[in-house]
Amino acid sequence: MTFSVAIIGRPNVGKSTLFNRLVGKRLAIVDDTPGVTRDRREGEGRISDLAFTIIDTAGLEDALDDSLQGRMRKQTESALQDADVTLMLIDARAGVTPLDAHFAQWLRRQNVPVILLANKCEGRAGMAGLGDSYQLGLGDPVAISAEHGEGIGDLYDALLPYAGDQRAAPRQRRPSRRDRAEEELVDLEDDDEEGHRPISMAIVGRPNVGKSTLVNHLLGEERMLTGPEAGITRDAIASSWNYQGREIKLVDTAGLRRKARVTEKVEGLSGSDSIRSIKYAQVVVLVLDSGDMLEKQDLTIARRVIDEGRVLIIAVNKWDTVRDTRKALRLLEDRLQTSLPQVRGIPVITLSAKTGQGTDKLLPAVMKTYTLWNSRISTGQLNRWLDAIIEHHPPPLSSSGRRIKLRYMTQAKTRPPTFVVFASRPENLPESYSRYLVNSLREDFKLAGIPIRLHTRKGKNPYAD
Repeated sequence: MTFSVAIIGRPNVGKSTLFNRLVGKRLAIVDDTPGVTRDRREGEGRISDLAFTIIDTAGLEDALDDSLQGRMRKQTESALQDADVTLMLIDARAGVTPLDAHFAQWLRRQNVPVILLANKCEGRAGMAGLGDSYQLGLGDPVAISAEHGEGIGDLYDALLPYAGDQRAAPRQRRPSRRDRAEEELVDLEDDDEEGHRPISMAIVGRPNVGKSTLVNHLLGEERMLTGPEAGITRDAIASSWNYQGREIKLVDTAGLRRKARVTEKVEGLSGSDSIRSIKYAQVVVLVLDSGDMLEKQDLTIARRVIDEGRVLIIAVNKWDTVRDTRKALRLLEDRLQTSLPQVRGIPVITLSAKTGQGTDKLLPAVMKTYTLWNSRISTGQLNRWLDAIIEHHPPPLSSSGRRIKLRYMTQAKTRPPTFVVFASRPENLPESYSRYLVNSLREDFKLAGIPIRLHTRKGKNPYAD
């Protein structure tokens, strides 16, 4: 079992940059704007053969009230309680500030070992701040540059006493960016009938619809920062969770607004992070506000999820505030039928993340639809079904006046179910007939609510040569 390390410090000293350096990936959003990080994020850090759990935290603010800064500090204090050792980070170029001294004094009263890191020590600009850091009373500082990777060997020596006898296996060759992307996609496409791999479930939606509140309720703890302010969440934060013996990676994401309304760089980075979470998720829960359901941006998010071929579950939050529930549900179903006809039968769960009403129905719907997403139909069943479909409604004539023959059908893969039809003239098969085949597949094989992909190909003529 690895030990845990928390990175703390005032805003804009390079905590997230160091976090990304230690995990070897750009997981946390990094920008020159102070206070980008708000929620605490965990990752698997490593320096050579030293492996540990690394926790990135929000910048420490001298606020103890219920303001946003006060709630961010409480998250940092929770991370400090869970850590075996703390990395106190200062900006050596800026020198020791009164806020650094204030929190260093606070840290000395905590029952957690502290390692002082002087960041941004590349070149000579940070040497004066490195010398000043001795006054903090936290021992000898370790000079590093998180952005350039300097001083990581000295950090290894400082962390080594806390590792005990446990060391990690030698690091393998780091795959290229393309290899990592292909590996993640292969993980999604492979069947997982035994249920060994965790299900990646992303919670998405517009700002201030209650995504983080829903995540906290499912986890049973105040893991994510919540509040009345819109756009609190900025990073896509993954949390491990277990539901009825099945491991689930629950990903809370930043709210997605229309591109025309995004003016700040940080919000643009947060939106890109949320879109990436959709791409690599298996199940996506689209959270709607019951007071404004399925507006244009909601439909844009839903179509993106469907285009990626992921499981889509719609959760209507704040349902306890709706007066006429039957009318609201009828309007929602009508909007789904007219705006998302390519996926019929999407599960709709009405709930209240704040009170917990209806949240017990969410995960059963997720698991049921996830099973359908993994379903496979035998080739024999498909071709018997195809014969009956052709007999009932044959394909139309091609432009040359000859009828298009559908000869054979098979399922190429699952996640989502993907089918291939071999036809005499696949290029002439109308899109309307392809939609008819997909809708018939969904209805006859009980595949409601999941995306289905259908490809047409021309079979090879054995006598062509």
